[in-house]
Amino acid sequence: MPGLHPGLPLCRLLLGFLKPPSPPGRLTRQGLSFPKHAPMREFRSFSWKDTNLRIACSAFDLVTSAIVEHRKRLEGYIVRHPAFRTSFSPVELLDGAPEAARRMARAAAKTGLGPMAAVAGTLAQLGAEAAQAAGCPEAIVENGGDIYLYSDSPVTIALHTGRTALGDKLAFRLVPGDLPLSLCSSSSTMGHSFSFGCCDLATVAAKDAALADAAVTLVCNRIRSAADLTPVLNDAGQIPGVDGIFVVKGGKVGMWGRLPELVRNQDPAMAGKITRDLRA
Repeated sequence: MPGLHPGLPLCRLLLGFLKPPSPPGRLTRQGLSFPKHAPMREFRSFSWKDTNLRIACSAFDLVTSAIVEHRKRLEGYIVRHPAFRTSFSPVELLDGAPEAARRMARAAAKTGLGPMAAVAGTLAQLGAEAAQAAGCPEAIVENGGDIYLYSDSPVTIALHTGRTALGDKLAFRLVPGDLPLSLCSSSSTMGHSFSFGCCDLATVAAKDAALADAAVTLVCNRIRSAADLTPVLNDAGQIPGVDGIFVVKGGKVGMWGRLPELVRNQDPAMAGKITRDLRA
């Protein structure tokens, strides 16, 4: 996000959301019987400045207005505290910091990165929480590939790993018992942003989207070869609040901790649903 990101690797390349069919008037819990060709949830796009969202929620206007309001407060805070935007390491908050800044600062303190590494996930969660507080049964908010969601029915999120052998073959299958959850992704090989690493795709699962966002940036920065997978995942997995990590580097896959169920992506229209960075 120009004006917000300090150049950290924040290209997020996750997507393909599916919803299992439900007969009129009742929800189903189909588990592994998830159908091959399930209808799509209805997603709407929203952009404000350089924040670009895709949202599935009946309270779309509430979600977007909450995100815009939190971003305005964050921008106002950055005027008072410019180092908050530019620092590559944790910073002390000034008095009166808004909620978004407080969450970002906590994530920065846990990961050792600058607080802006957590901005996209933070805003996604704040938007979804506004819908949840209003009683909406479901909200999926994707901010450039950083996702926060809750739902009372299963959700499948397909993984785009670029030109690796895996391609678009895998997906995470989430059931209501997994939720709410954040899945944030970063890549050194896709997107426009600068990265210190060389990682095809990294994804972190956590209940706190600010933490997932910052932690996945850390992982992606530190993966330079397949030999880095085990030590980097073991190290990042020790960060309190990180539930699971999934990484693709060339022909190798690394996994740590508790991740949603991995399933085969069976969406024939996947190619048209990938979050793409138009600046890349």
